[in-house]
Amino acid sequence: MLLPKYVVRLTDEERAELEDLIRTGKRAASVLIHARILLKADAGANGPGWDDDRIAEAVECGASTVYRVRQAFIDEGLAAALYRKKPTGRCYRKLDGAQEAQLITLACSTPPAGRTGWTLRLLADRLVELEVVDAISPECVRMTLKKTNSSRGSRSNG
Repeated sequence: MLLPKYVVRLTDEERAELEDLIRTGKRAASVLIHARILLKADAGANGPGWDDDRIAEAVECGASTVYRVRQAFIDEGLAAALYRKKPTGRCYRKLDGAQEAQLITLACSTPPAGRTGWTLRLLADRLVELEVVDAISPECVRMTLKKTNSSRGSRSNG
């Protein structure tokens, strides 16, 4: 399978910026590696225009990293090629403190008739029945109970 070739051509300003960045060395290692990749990949008048395998060997990274840096430079520009993207997915807590307290109280209470103990699914369903939350997964119940000091299987919870 042949991958599309992304030909990097740096302007004089971009080349100077990358060289200054490497010279100071006060950046994350990944930023410095990406800067070196771009300098070696430069197919312009002032650049060596190395291929991906040679660059990967010179800067001690994978060929796929070289490919991704080239691609990011062509598609999104210099900043995107140098710096990692900020994470976009923020995971918010499903239960607040009062809801967690209700879950723990429920988990420590007597299980339903015909059961010897609470299951995660039973706890999740009961929280929805009691209108503590609109919806909750058994996994969320597990993670919430895991981070507390209470153990449903222990006689002494403390």
